[in-house]
Amino acid sequence: MEVTGASSVYRSSLAGGGFDAQKFVRQPQSIVRLLSWLFAIVVFACITTEGYINTAYSAEAKCIFNQNDSACHYAVGIGVIAFLACVGFLVLDVYMPFMSNAQHRKYAVMADLGFSGAWTFLWFVCFCLLASQWGRTHDISGIPQDAARATVAFSFFSIATWAILTYFALGRFRRGASDSTIPTYSEQPADQHTPYPPTYAPTSYNPTPYTPTTYAAYPSIPDTDQQLPFTTNLQPQGYQPPTY
Repeated sequence: MEVTGASSVYRSSLAGGGFDAQKFVRQPQSIVRLLSWLFAIVVFACITTEGYINTAYSAEAKCIFNQNDSACHYAVGIGVIAFLACVGFLVLDVYMPFMSNAQHRKYAVMADLGFSGAWTFLWFVCFCLLASQWGRTHDISGIPQDAARATVAFSFFSIATWAILTYFALGRFRRGASDSTIPTYSEQPADQHTPYPPTYAPTSYNPTPYTPTTYAAYPSIPDTDQQLPFTTNLQPQGYQPPTY
């Protein structure tokens, strides 16, 4: 019976193996996730602090990207959700070694894969939108240009980091089956209805012929315990009384 296993499940150590903070921080996935978290902060912080200005023709604050408020709202929304997601997945990566159920680990990796792939696409849309609206902005007087360029640049960097996270999650998902420590058996259980297991063939019983031992005849010993025939008329024969 063959049993297959490994020391990790979905590229994470076995449950009960403990948590190594230094090893966790040095992992490429953790480093890229921290960068994604930092880039998301830069994007929505630049827009919320310097992304709106008052124009000469309106008292209402307008988005610095061609006065398109939808572009600013989209970038802020994507950035805030990405920030929260990075925190959540970092916590999930820390908790992963303590998951004893391999199925739960599979769901966690699938969630990471799906979200990372979706946010790679959404960051691409955000970059295209911001770059397009910034290119159409002609009146840049009084606009904090550094904040606008930083928003566009870190939106582009976020595409790369989330694409790398998608690649890491896909690799963990593909290697999850081979890394599973749950034993798998290659043989089917024996049929309980058969008298013998499939791998056991009973041998026929051939009794050894028995030859009785022949002993030599010994002479018979007379039975001394037998009583002599009893006679009622016993007469003394040749008895002579003593002479005094």
